[in-house]
Amino acid sequence: MNAIELIGDVDDQHRLHVQVPTGVPAGQVRVIVLVPDEDEAGTLWQNGIAREWSSELSNPREDLYTLDDGRPVNAAG
Repeated sequence: MNAIELIGDVDDQHRLHVQVPTGVPAGQVRVIVLVPDEDEAGTLWQNGIAREWSSELSNPREDLYTLDDGRPVNAAG
C-alpha cells in the first residue's frame, strides 16, 4: 500500500473535496483525516475566509471608508 499526502477542504455539508494526482487509479481508497489543532485551525479559518471573501474584498465598490473620513482618536474636542 502506498501513501500520498493530499490537502483537502471539508464543506458545510461535511463533504471532503480534494484533487487526486492523475496517476492514482480509479477505485476505493483509504482516507485518514487529520483534524488540525486549535492553533492550526485559526490559520486555516483565516485562509478560508480570505479565499471565500476575496472577490468582495477586492471590489472597490465595497470601500466605504477612506483615510480622509472621520477624525483621529486623539483629536481635540
